[in-house]
Amino acid sequence: MTKGDKAKELFLEGYTCCQAVVAAFADEPWFVDSGLTLETACKLASSFGGGMGRLREVCGAVSGMFMISGLAQGFAEKKSPEKAEHYQRIQDLAAAFKKENGSIICKELLGLDKGNQTTVSGDAFASTPEERTAEYYKKRPCPEICKQAADIIEQFLEK
Repeated sequence: MTKGDKAKELFLEGYTCCQAVVAAFADEPWFVDSGLTLETACKLASSFGGGMGRLREVCGAVSGMFMISGLAQGFAEKKSPEKAEHYQRIQDLAAAFKKENGSIICKELLGLDKGNQTTVSGDAFASTPEERTAEYYKKRPCPEICKQAADIIEQFLEK
């Protein structure tokens, strides 16, 4: 099973898009060695679902890619000489995702704007998440987006 398959499965189990991508990597040695538990990682990632708390801004799956990149290859020093290299990695990840999906913005990926609230509940920007029903999944590309994001970061980490 690829990390993308795992992320898709986790999203379908009820995790947010960001949590699903992050949790897909929880068995990696560098994740375990970091001391970060799955529970803590999911808590950290929880704010980024729905494009940052359902603000529909940067896609949570994209944020998850960035979080994994930071955990696996990031820097911790205040004045790290690796900062520019890491930022370039993040920009490359965003470009790879955008190449596949046309955007890294949640509302654009979902085809939403303030005048086009095509959701089951009728308000794509409300703070209350929609219930995950069959109808929800018919309208949402999110499981596939989680898969793509996890596959992209997995490929980047293998380089």
